[in-house]
Amino acid sequence: MKKILLATKNSGKILEYRELIKDLPLEIVTLKDLNVIEEPEEDQPTFEGNAVKKANFYSRFVEFPLLAEDSGLEIDDLNGEPGVLSRRWPGYDGSDKELIEMALKKLAGVPPEKRGAQFKVVMALKLPNDDNVILGEGTMRGFLMEKPIDKIIPGYPFRSLFYNPEIGKIIGEMTMEEEAKIAHRKQALEKLLPALADFIRSF
Repeated sequence: MKKILLATKNSGKILEYRELIKDLPLEIVTLKDLNVIEEPEEDQPTFEGNAVKKANFYSRFVEFPLLAEDSGLEIDDLNGEPGVLSRRWPGYDGSDKELIEMALKKLAGVPPEKRGAQFKVVMALKLPNDDNVILGEGTMRGFLMEKPIDKIIPGYPFRSLFYNPEIGKIIGEMTMEEEAKIAHRKQALEKLLPALADFIRSF
């Protein structure tokens, strides 16, 4: 079975990718499996820039395909904040609890109709012996509640606040299977499937 590297250390993302990729004939390898502790500085102003930078950085550790990404929350009333700084919104790597509290504080007094937001991801596929990086983008619209649910998914703090009207649930209340059906990562991955399928068929 062909291997693919998930170039992330976020345990929540790894679980989600396992669900998304489960039907592909690919063995998932993580950075932990490879004992890779190095990581690039996420200093690009866009999700696209950071995703490409990660893909190129981690490609030197493997000779098989890899998926990298950059993702975050964009809040309408805050002009798209925190965006690429979603984890580093306070000016450092904030804890899940800190990030939830920061979002609530910045939106204090904002009425429900103005609490729109979206999760956005740009996924980067890097194939071996290819200098190009193939990109796929996905978004999921919803709005932020005034109070979080008790459950916090490690690495995914804003899901305790984010309500998805399509499903009628806060994302943190969904099962992984439910979320995978509507996830922004599913949208992005679907755009990369033709290239992945061609690679799988070529061997």
